[in-house]
Amino acid sequence: MMAQIEQSDKGGKKKKGAQKKMSIHVDFTPMVDMNMLLITFFMLCTTMIKSQTLNISLPSNEKVEQEQQNKAKESQAVTLILDTERDADGNVKTDPETGKPAHVIYYYFGKPDIADENKDGLLDNSILKAEKFVGNVNGQEQGIRKILHDKNKTVLEKIAVLKKDWKDKKINDDEYQARAKEIRNDSLIQDRPVVIIKAGPNASWESLIGALDEMQINQISRYQIDNINGVDSAMIFDYIAKNPKK
Repeated sequence: MMAQIEQSDKGGKKKKGAQKKMSIHVDFTPMVDMNMLLITFFMLCTTMIKSQTLNISLPSNEKVEQEQQNKAKESQAVTLILDTERDADGNVKTDPETGKPAHVIYYYFGKPDIADENKDGLLDNSILKAEKFVGNVNGQEQGIRKILHDKNKTVLEKIAVLKKDWKDKKINDDEYQARAKEIRNDSLIQDRPVVIIKAGPNASWESLIGALDEMQINQISRYQIDNINGVDSAMIFDYIAKNPKK
């Protein structure tokens, strides 16, 4: 019985016509038991629907040892040096073109060259260039994304074919993820890039996260985060001197 109505009778004389007081007691214990049984029933009888969305694998962050860096061909090695423009108070500036934080990604392929034979304070054959985080515009890669996309083009083309099979339901999610990982780490693909990411003293965490996102988007498995050195700084100072802002 879940509810009881008890008549209050404390004895003694009662006035004629006085209303009798009733005490109502509700026992919720059976209701709690019923809820638990229903929850158990639905948990056992419900069929979990597996998501049909594509799960993007995180980069493997395959560590590149110094010996491997030395053996890597110059055409494979890509160095990114992250920088963030700041005002006099240290606040991040806004890029007037994009309206986003003003991040600059300096990059070069192969080994740096800091020769200055004529002693004019400028490097003779600097290979350093600069780009921004732009992403895709009208379906086409722009900025640093295009640079990385072109360097890992073979891997991306193979994964694009695999992704089409996944969309056509020829393979399931698990098969796609496993085979995509094999492609990213396939040592037989000779033009897989080795990317070294370096953060400058003014670089923000957002720029570092942006660089790591580009590794994932461009399916690059061989990369690592390293420290900026004197050679990198010299190349940046040389680039700024040769490309002053208007």
